[in-house]
Amino acid sequence: MKLLWKMFFFLSIFITMAFATACTKTAQEEDMPGKGITVQPARATWNTGFFQEALVRRGLEALGYKVNKPKDLQNPIFYKSVALGDVDYWANGWFPNHNSQLPKNFYDMADTYGYVLKAGGLQGYLVSKKEADKYNIKSLDDFKREEVKKAFDSNGDGKADLTACPPGWGCENVITHHMKVYDLDDAINPVKAAYEAGMASALGAYKSGEPIFFYTWAPNWTIFKLKPGKDVVWINVPKIVPKESQKPAEDKMTISGIEGAVTDPIKLGFVVSDIRIVVNKKFAEKNPAAKKFFEILTLSLDDINNQNTRMNEGEKSQKDIEKHVDEWIAKNTDKWNGWLAEARKATK
Repeated sequence: MKLLWKMFFFLSIFITMAFATACTKTAQEEDMPGKGITVQPARATWNTGFFQEALVRRGLEALGYKVNKPKDLQNPIFYKSVALGDVDYWANGWFPNHNSQLPKNFYDMADTYGYVLKAGGLQGYLVSKKEADKYNIKSLDDFKREEVKKAFDSNGDGKADLTACPPGWGCENVITHHMKVYDLDDAINPVKAAYEAGMASALGAYKSGEPIFFYTWAPNWTIFKLKPGKDVVWINVPKIVPKESQKPAEDKMTISGIEGAVTDPIKLGFVVSDIRIVVNKKFAEKNPAAKKFFEILTLSLDDINNQNTRMNEGEKSQKDIEKHVDEWIAKNTDKWNGWLAEARKATK
């Protein structure tokens, strides 16, 4: 009888341990819905978008995914690649600004998810405030005046030099459109060098007391280093003449309440864009946890501007960016854990 009780006792312990192990395994699997799945992200070529990529990647890793090093791609190449499934996603989609760069039937194969930053993609032209006041510069049209061209001509070609966008960027296409429709080719020379280097040069020129004229966007470090209303001012385009791809959002090209604008409202000539995560549809369908995480992650303009400013001040290595992610998560623990919990629920 004692032998039977001992057998029963040990069998009970075995069953309890086996059940506990099974429950633990199930809980672990629920915490890591991406376990065993490798993901290939892409990343934009402008470093002001690197933080978003690193933060999204960290979230997927917390969900159990193995996330490869991102591929740095020009916009049109990325959109073709994500449609074909060569990459799975990126966190750097600007819409509607990037609409003109999408391949045919793009939305049959890929889609946008969530809002990394809703209505945060502000773009336009800025001029050093001292010269804007001196020459009464309100619009790009003012650069047709000889005294204005001369003031901003740094290479002696008779044109005002504009720090513009590198080839392949969405903003480069819009700037080219502006030069044509406003008849500015003989007045303005868009300098299409690497943007970071171009803006570093502009900042140096400003500190030396020279005039500056540049394109920028927000979020970006530029409008933290060169403060609108104090150092520089936003100027108008002569009138709103949208590209075909801008027409559906033409009402978002004239904006009120912009700090440091020469007029209110101001005709920016660019559509205020949403920053969104762009994902291959097959990947999204097969990975509901990742899809949910893409849908709910969102940042503030200050989050990105502050990180971008730190990068501009020298903290620009990948190790630095990962440190910025660590610090952001530590400051936003409840929000971060809430996003992960919601993502894990999506698999149930």
